[in-house]
Amino acid sequence: MDRAKFFAAVRSPLSISKKAQVQGIDAILDEAARRGTSLPRLAAILAEVHHETDGAMQPVSENLNYSAKRLTEVWPSRFPTLAAAQPFANNPRKLANRVYGGRLGNTGPDDGWLYRGRGLAQITGKTNYVKFGLAGAPDKASEVATAVRILFDGMTGGIFTGRKLKDYDSADGYRYAASRAIINGDVKANGARIEKYGRAFEAALRSGGYDGTAPAAPTATGFWAALGRFLLTLLKGGKK
Repeated sequence: MDRAKFFAAVRSPLSISKKAQVQGIDAILDEAARRGTSLPRLAAILAEVHHETDGAMQPVSENLNYSAKRLTEVWPSRFPTLAAAQPFANNPRKLANRVYGGRLGNTGPDDGWLYRGRGLAQITGKTNYVKFGLAGAPDKASEVATAVRILFDGMTGGIFTGRKLKDYDSADGYRYAASRAIINGDVKANGARIEKYGRAFEAALRSGGYDGTAPAAPTATGFWAALGRFLLTLLKGGKK
């Protein structure tokens, strides 16, 4: 794949130009090549990351720093009045333990904060951190390599919501809008955005010549042939 052509094609429609954005996408492209991820499925993955990280294309940690007024809008059932919200305003840790404590597998007094949303496709709650082997080290979800693994395993295996990338393959073209359900059930609210991002990434991947073929593993025959050539070179005194 010609990544220069890919990034040239994706720069304008998706505002991809910063070094951190490029590095994040490179890590995703590397993993896709290693796994042999098909072009449309990779476009769907990139579309979700663009949406989940607000275009940063790097792991993010959930922003829980809200004003009292905003809390009444985000969690109206928990904070029906400004007075109810005020003790949690601009206090991310206290808020996390209030809204996530006692659910999502969180049982400890500080679990809501420890297992807040992190990653490229954010995982939230101890139950989800356990699924990815991170119960004892939740901060690792913010590391690029781990976040990429979670992203691919979750979207490929249906670990997030039970929906998988393969569920949205179609002879008429990948169903990007519907594929939002792999991460979140808010398809009506955000499906159109995922469709837009997915189509843009698909076009850029095609421009770069991505073929979704995993690198072939070296065969036993190829290994022994290479070893034989190396030994023969040594016997000839290093002359080729």
